[in-house]
Amino acid sequence: MKTSLFQYHLPVELIAQRPLVRRDGARMLVLDRKTGRITHSWVKELPQWLLANDLIVVNQTKVLPARMFAEKVETSAKLEIFLLRPAVGEDPNEWEVLISPAKRITGNLVLKIHPRGEAAVLESLEDGHFLVRFNKTGALKRFFQEVGHVPLPPYIKRSDDQRDEKRYQTIFAKKEGSVAAPTAGLHFTKAILANLKKRGVKNTSVILHVGLGTFLPVSTPDTEDHIMHSERLEVSPSAVKAIAKTRRDGGRVVAVGTTVVRALESSIGDDGKLRPNQDETRLFVTPGYSFKAVDTLFTNFHQSESTLLMLVCAFAGKERVLAAYQEAIKEKYRFFSYGDAMLIL
Repeated sequence: MKTSLFQYHLPVELIAQRPLVRRDGARMLVLDRKTGRITHSWVKELPQWLLANDLIVVNQTKVLPARMFAEKVETSAKLEIFLLRPAVGEDPNEWEVLISPAKRITGNLVLKIHPRGEAAVLESLEDGHFLVRFNKTGALKRFFQEVGHVPLPPYIKRSDDQRDEKRYQTIFAKKEGSVAAPTAGLHFTKAILANLKKRGVKNTSVILHVGLGTFLPVSTPDTEDHIMHSERLEVSPSAVKAIAKTRRDGGRVVAVGTTVVRALESSIGDDGKLRPNQDETRLFVTPGYSFKAVDTLFTNFHQSESTLLMLVCAFAGKERVLAAYQEAIKEKYRFFSYGDAMLIL
């Protein structure tokens, strides 16, 4: 399938640069995927669109302070290190990272991290990745908190600040491991959860640690040539049990974000049933995919030609989704991580 089929033009002024004052203050475009009908609503009204016995599924991953600034010890050339994941092996100080600009990295180097610390470049990996070892003897997470920055996406044209430390995490964040936020969950508040509970809507959680598989752009002309990087997931027995009960009771499974969709759909067994799972996924969902675990999707607006937009198009139909995006642009919705939301019924 041609990547260009998922292209749309977005005026740059519609890219949200900062979060709203209230998490639940965002607008919400509601799309009926059977009829294509569009309704304009608000995130705070989400409970009114769901029914008793529905089940929302959220992602409990927590975002790492994954961006840090460094320089080459020999030349003082400025660099940026972006954490991806712990390296496979027994040394907890070894990590796979992106280093930018990568062309400045030749051979084994020592990088000085600002404001303190060092990292040794051990090996150049495929796709511009590097294996590095941080010079810490324990308390590595504390070190990352001290020197790392909130990994705001590149379309947010500003430096991170203290407000981002809180607002670029969901209220569900529990287990650290993501290098980007599962942004649909950023809209949720305790008030929304309380109102959902009043309506008889239940909730459960999964974990998918967001990495390159989620946010790496599709750079190939054909989607079949795109390499989907692996991401770690956890689907617990209790989540499987809650989803099975929802099905028996006639409720809908409402995925909060594309990461939840991928975690659940990656955990479907050969018999077509959801199973507990702790594994890695490379699932790349494009139109033609048959969804087995999810009935309803709450999601943000996604970048042109991204794997996330392709998943949403697979769920609700490419023509209807792109038409909904054009409606959102016409109505000046705010796009991407800190932007407005869609509910696809």
